[in-house]
Formats: sequence, C-alpha cells, structure tokens
Amino acid sequence: MNHRLHVSFHRTRRAAMSAFVMLIVAGFLTPVHAQRMFEFHGDPIPPEVETVYQRGLEYLVKAQQPSGAFAGQSGNQAGVVGFAILAMLAHGEDPNVGPYAKSIKLGLNYIVSKAQKSNGYIGTSMYNHGFATLALAEAYGAVDDPRLGPALKKAVTLILTAQASNPNGAWRYSPTSQDADTTVSGAQMVALFAARNAGLDVPDTAIEKGLQFFSRTMAPDGGFGYTSPSGSSPPRTAIGTLVFALGKRKDSQEFQAGFRNLREMNARANQHLYYYLYYASQAYFHADMEAWHEWNVVNIKRLGSIQNADGAWPGSHGPVFSTSTALLSLAVNYRFLPIYER
Repeated sequence: MNHRLHVSFHRTRRAAMSAFVMLIVAGFLTPVHAQRMFEFHGDPIPPEVETVYQRGLEYLVKAQQPSGAFAGQSGNQAGVVGFAILAMLAHGEDPNVGPYAKSIKLGLNYIVSKAQKSNGYIGTSMYNHGFATLALAEAYGAVDDPRLGPALKKAVTLILTAQASNPNGAWRYSPTSQDADTTVSGAQMVALFAARNAGLDVPDTAIEKGLQFFSRTMAPDGGFGYTSPSGSSPPRTAIGTLVFALGKRKDSQEFQAGFRNLREMNARANQHLYYYLYYASQAYFHADMEAWHEWNVVNIKRLGSIQNADGAWPGSHGPVFSTSTALLSLAVNYRFLPIYER
C-alpha cells in the first residue's frame, strides 16, 4: 500500500465517540497537512474506552520530558518512547497540529537522536530498535519531518542485515547476535510489516525466513516457545500468532493452532500482562472478529479497573511502558494505525 494514499476520518472531540464522518481522500499529502490517512472499519467506540484512553494519554503527556523521553523507569529507552508515540498516533489525532503534536514530535526527535549515524541502530538493544522502528514506520508519511524517511530506511536496513548474518534467520539482543528468540524477533517482524505498509522495500525472503523461525519454535499444542518449542507462554504465543496473521498466513497450521492455544491460555495470561495484551489484542482482531469482541469487553473492564488515578497503569517495566502498551491494546477499537488493518 502506498503510504501517501489513505482514507481518513475527522473526529469531533466534543461529540460522542460514535459520531464519525468519513472523508474519502485521494491524492498526495501536502507537507503542511502530512497526516497519515488512517482507515476505520467497525463499531462505534465504546465510551468507556475513550474515557480510560484519554486519561492514559494525559498521563503520558505529563510524564514527557523536554528531551522527548519520559520520566520514570524505562522512560528513556527508545523502544518505550516509541510505544508512547504509537499510543498517541493510534488515537487518530493530527500529529502535526493536534493536541498531541508537540509530544509526538518530541518523542520522534528523541528516537532519531538515539540512532547511530553509521548504521541507524536505535538504542542499546534490538528490543528498543524494533519498537522504535515501528514508531518511525507508523509516523512516516503522517508527521511532517523530513528526517523520518532516512532514519526509517537505515533502521530497516539494519534489521535486514542483522537477520542475514544470523544462522536462525531471526534476531536476538544485538545486531550481531548469532542466536534468536521469539520476543526480539517479534519486534523486528512487526517493524518490517509496518515499514512495508509505509512503502519501503522489505523482501519477501526476509518475511519468509522470519516466519520459518517462528515455525521452528512452535510446540505441538500450538504454543510458541522462546528459543525452541519448549516453554510456551501467552505473550510468546500471541506474538507468534500475530506474525503469521500479518504475514498473510491465516490459513496456515501455525496460525490456526496458535490461535486455538492462545484462547486456551487466556485465563492464565498474567505474567508480562501488558506485553501480552499488546500482542493478544491484535492476534484476536486478525483471527476472529466475534472472538475479539468477547476478548475486548473483558480487556476494557480489566484495564479500567486497574488504571491508576493519574491515568497510568502499574507494571514491572515502569508506568510509561505499561500505560503505552495498555492503550495500544485498546487502540484496536479505533483502528487508525495501518498496522491494525485486517
């Protein structure tokens, strides 16, 4: 999909969230109004989603520092900054002139500043690099910043180069790692899918090699392990299921078995809760709309009940990470980010 051609909704913030007016937009985005034209398909937004989402965004804005990073644990990691920016973009506001434009641009500036000039490596780990690249890809074409294209291209090239030198055809903690795991690899795969959506050249062979690695880490019961088929968990199974969905392999045995296992695991998905919710929301959405609706109702209630008074969600990786990923699990209700398209 050409990143310059999209369908947009203008949302009246003072009206009920169910009131949407569709504008069909054709042609090229102008530099001044370079908002990515997102696509929305689905039901009206439940009002309780907007309530908790708005409170979460307000927390993130208040927690952001002048550098573009965020206060608190992990708030200065490029990948966590990327998640926060994605949570803002996913709300569908104009990132150039809207109420979150300043925060979005500060965050993107921070991410770009953390990229090594020599190779585009962002942050200090491939976790950070993957999620920071994802943020660049979703912002590219939407945010008026000429640095984003070159930074994104370098970041994607680094992901592809790291994969090419890895015997597993996947990724781990550093660009030169010779082993691989499903969590780091999931971050790179999602970034590559988003970059491809944005119009960058991502070879089919890279996607295929990544999917083959996930196939090798799948247990007989459909769960996905960490570095091998053993030790499957709800977050890793959500990751594995999602990458096959984004790879247009929903008819594959891996996707079908993975989703069955994910539904069975749902009741015990408490470890790494927000990481799980981030991936599981997308996996359910791509797998089965009826199942997603059921899952979504439970997720909305759960997150609404544990949100702090200041709008943040508590978690072992810090409130910015927890809040951003919690919001992104709810953002499937909005469906403004291209990565959320079915």
